[in-house]
Amino acid sequence: MDKVTRRSLLRGIGGFAAATALASCSKTASVPGLTEEAQAMEQIVDPGTLEKPNLTVGFVPVNDCAPFAIAYTKGFFRKYGLNVTLSREASWGTSRDGVIFGRLDAAPVVSGAVTNARIGAEGARQAPMCAAMTIHRHGNAMTMNKAMWDAGIRPLREYNGDLETFGRDFRRYFESLPPERRIWAVVLSSAIYEYFVRYLSAAVGVNPIEEFRIIIIPPPQMVSNVRIGAMQAYMVAEPWNTRAIAGNEGVGFTFAQGKEIWRGHPDRVLAVMESFIQENPKTYRSLVKAMIEACQFCSEPANHEEVVEIISGRSFTRAKAQYTKPAIAGEYNYGGFDNQPRIAKAEDTTIFFKMPSDLPHPENDHSTFLWQSHSLWLMTQAVRWGQISEFPADAEQRARQAWRTDLYREIAAEMGIACPNDDYKVEPAEFFIDRQAFDPSDPVGYLNRFEIRANRPTPIYLS
Repeated sequence: MDKVTRRSLLRGIGGFAAATALASCSKTASVPGLTEEAQAMEQIVDPGTLEKPNLTVGFVPVNDCAPFAIAYTKGFFRKYGLNVTLSREASWGTSRDGVIFGRLDAAPVVSGAVTNARIGAEGARQAPMCAAMTIHRHGNAMTMNKAMWDAGIRPLREYNGDLETFGRDFRRYFESLPPERRIWAVVLSSAIYEYFVRYLSAAVGVNPIEEFRIIIIPPPQMVSNVRIGAMQAYMVAEPWNTRAIAGNEGVGFTFAQGKEIWRGHPDRVLAVMESFIQENPKTYRSLVKAMIEACQFCSEPANHEEVVEIISGRSFTRAKAQYTKPAIAGEYNYGGFDNQPRIAKAEDTTIFFKMPSDLPHPENDHSTFLWQSHSLWLMTQAVRWGQISEFPADAEQRARQAWRTDLYREIAAEMGIACPNDDYKVEPAEFFIDRQAFDPSDPVGYLNRFEIRANRPTPIYLS
């Protein structure tokens, strides 16, 4: 698909998603008043000392909302002097745009949205957005429809690293489809889920620019759209993968968790506008502290049952606990249509704060710490897929502006939380599905290693 057609597609789908989101928002009220437990929380910050104690904070009804729900219901917002109104957002596009246009003071956004707002990647609004913390790492997956199962495709983990065999199954299936049915869905353009879909395809020799389209659909609409045949597969945050498997909706199976594409990747970040930090420095510190405490609470296994109960309620995801729990508790069911159990137990299914013991990481690393090198990786993908023409010469400066590790260290230090000393780290080859290590000191060299990418020069041979 050429670039003009792709842009037209994204605009068209984006308009549809926006219209759907607005319709959904008009029918959805904010989360009800504070619980008794929250009201009983002792305030350690006087609201009168904050520039803006009354905040409107967005969330999207997926498992990612857990720290927001916990900060609200357990009283962490109140503890730090904040009176927060939570606004249920219909899509990740409205969550991002709510921050950009000032309807929301803060909101979670898909990893890549903040960086791409800084560089003006295709499909992203250019704006001075910032984030000082990650909401969580992992917690997402790719779902494929039953037809892909019937064609012989199985969860990635069952290929045991044999990408050649998976690639053969994958190509055979897509080659059997007419072009108009070769469709994947993700939740936002120019962000990590789109990059993962493209990265996976390219890793097995399929050029995603030429072979299929990627459309944008809000998370709660994923299952119904795959049921009616609107797409072959999608990538989204839980519980909308677990909801699709046999035994639940029965329309698909989990092909892979995002951590199987890049282990340790950031998923959601807490976005604000740069002006919000400048005008409300004390308020911002309180907001980040409340969210860090909420992430710590979500991270504790002893709290998982309560977290599941809270976010499954009508105020948040409205999903049954059986859909919500697997990704929170780390007992993940890939599903399938052969009545075989495919439950994988792992500490890192969703990482809210503590890093799993079997995931190598630098000293004092924890999931709410943002690595600026991750921001650079996201920029390489914007270049790789033609969303910007070249890797920015000032990429490190833009990463510093977008991902505020300087502020996070200050805030974390006030809470007695140690942080890594560096902003950059090498992502080892074994973390990626294609075994391509990422060294942030040479992002252009990294890009040049890939045979499949947009705008790759065509070799010319003279006879």
